[in-house]
Amino acid sequence: MCGPFIDTAAQVIDAALRASIHYLDVAAEQAAVLAVFERFASAARDAGVVVAPAMGFYGGLGDLLATAAMGEWDAADEICIAIALDSWKPTQGTRLTGQRNPGRHFIFSNNRLERADPPPARKWNFPAPFGAQDVVGLSLSETITISQHLQTPEIRAYINLVPIKDIRDPNTPAPTAADESGRSSQIFVMEAIARREGWSAGRWCVGRDIYAITAPIVVEATHRVVNGLANRTGVVAAGEAFAAQAFLTSLSPTHLSFELHS
Repeated sequence: MCGPFIDTAAQVIDAALRASIHYLDVAAEQAAVLAVFERFASAARDAGVVVAPAMGFYGGLGDLLATAAMGEWDAADEICIAIALDSWKPTQGTRLTGQRNPGRHFIFSNNRLERADPPPARKWNFPAPFGAQDVVGLSLSETITISQHLQTPEIRAYINLVPIKDIRDPNTPAPTAADESGRSSQIFVMEAIARREGWSAGRWCVGRDIYAITAPIVVEATHRVVNGLANRTGVVAAGEAFAAQAFLTSLSPTHLSFELHS
């Protein structure tokens, strides 16, 4: 299914529910994902199907890392997601999605979603190969999914500056394959940290090509859903639907390198 999901998701979900078919997408758009949770939660639960939006690099991967970072904690004081890309050559779909989602996005602060400016710029010490980077606030679908099932009053998400410059430049070309795998040469690091009462716990992963990693994430999720391995039916986030650490481990080392820290 192609986006922008703000234009397509509701119609396809309606059809899936009528046919009692599970639905998964890879939406990064906050408004589209929030609308799925708000509109279809009861209907999907009554139909006995799984509706899982944002099951991709943006949304799903951050949600899984944050859920794994929480571990046995039932709540956190803050959850932070930080992303570093060495470049971002956007697809046409990404450019169209950006055009359909202008203006302020949602942040989650003081236990509520609201349209507001993202958190201020700061420094972030990423694992290799990035190290210390200047980062700015990022408002995509992981803010929505995490807020639906993890107990925390604050969710902050960041990205380094290089990909922001790339995606804002209309002359940045689309991604191209770097080898026979079909993946581009783009390198990413994503890190999730949960903090509680002076303690912190985190998970991070390193991989290649944010578009290519989306495919094994949504395929693994689909495999688990059709084999009855989802935790429950209804509208679910990635970390809510599946055992987060086991899911991440299943992607490693073929698709990404996965580590934990505290």
